Amino acid sequence: MFTRKLSRISKFLPSAAYRNGVGSRKLHIASVLYAPQSGRYEEKPEFPGSKSKFIHNLKFLNPDENEGIPVYRVMNRKGEILTESEDPKLDKDTVIKMYHDMTLLNTMDKILYESQRQGRISFYMTNFGEEGTHIGSAAALSPHDMVFGQYREAGVLMWRGFTLDQFMDQCYGNCNDHGQGKQMPVHYGSKELNFVTISSTLATQMPQASGAAYALKRSGKDRCVMCYFGEGAASEGDAHAAFNFAATLECPIIFFCRNNGYAISTPTKDQYRGDGIASRGAGYGMMTVRVDGNDVFATYNATKAARDICVKECRPVLIEAMTYRLGHHSTSDDSSAYRSVDEAAYWDKQDTPIARLRHFMLAKGWWNEEMEREWKAESKQMVMETFAKSEARKKPNPELLFTEVYKNMEWHIQKQQDAMKKHVMNYKEHYPLDNFEKWEQ
Repeated sequence: MFTRKLSRISKFLPSAAYRNGVGSRKLHIASVLYAPQSGRYEEKPEFPGSKSKFIHNLKFLNPDENEGIPVYRVMNRKGEILTESEDPKLDKDTVIKMYHDMTLLNTMDKILYESQRQGRISFYMTNFGEEGTHIGSAAALSPHDMVFGQYREAGVLMWRGFTLDQFMDQCYGNCNDHGQGKQMPVHYGSKELNFVTISSTLATQMPQASGAAYALKRSGKDRCVMCYFGEGAASEGDAHAAFNFAATLECPIIFFCRNNGYAISTPTKDQYRGDGIASRGAGYGMMTVRVDGNDVFATYNATKAARDICVKECRPVLIEAMTYRLGHHSTSDDSSAYRSVDEAAYWDKQDTPIARLRHFMLAKGWWNEEMEREWKAESKQMVMETFAKSEARKKPNPELLFTEVYKNMEWHIQKQQDAMKKHVMNYKEHYPLDNFEKWEQ
């Protein structure tokens, strides 16, 4: 009696080179399988790059017939844990730090946004509504993991220890700014905190992050790369190149998509046709999960598990965090031109990550109304004091405009620097030199 379920007979066809007499390599294209149930042999395709079976009725894959990818959630809008086994069991101090950082970021955003409107800084981007994606993911990473941000991940830096002074100094581009005033506001970076300096150009950080992850893999270090991007950036060619390189080279990288509903003025319905960004993960051969980005615990759990996969299995993971951008895209944007005020107000009232975490803390007895009032006053005072100090600092020495591009300054750059200096000295009554650090006369 035939007891095995399947009996395989290999089937070969000669390659073109073999048929032409210049080689002997054969191409393995299929297997013949014996199916005891039907009592006949059936072919199973073994085309390179696919995992499938033959069918004998024409059928197209129709994405409209598939259910949407589920969204992982730990707590509801009232801050209640839905499944006890999914509670990350974070201690009180950690949860309070999460709340402090989320609300401090919120306060800083309000003040710097208004400062731009008053003409005190040139540009700003708020993080309203997305604080949970920052803090939840950052808390699950190792401080040694390398982060490539887009431009709305200030909370990740705040969690890692980037100070209010550093945020403000960068936005003002003053003499204490590590970037020497050469970057636009909110283009943060910190070598000490393993956070690569942000670029304005969309999605360029993604292939860079894949390359960095490949380097970490070759070094054998117990680290991974976290790459943040928005659903709009996922439409760029750089995103697809990054996904494919990371998957084929098996790089330890987490691709973290903040799907906040809008790519500047473009809603998701005009951005893509498929089921979000998570649906692309399987196509590139990546482990993938979609999470409730307004749930800081769900974001934490997903990132922690993704990091374990990256480090232990050395393979990429895609996380799509579903959230909502409450603020304008930037100070160059007026979102009321492409979405209703009522829509934003609904999300602000119904479901913010800050409110959800506060409900959780109140239920635990870790927070109360008095603590809330005290923290709001304290955090606002901290931001305002830092704001005043940064604004009062002088701008960097103008000579620095020409430095840090080449290790040794090229002659033509030196010539430009000398010409600028001579010009300003000849017409210094027309330049606010007292606002800048002095250079050598």
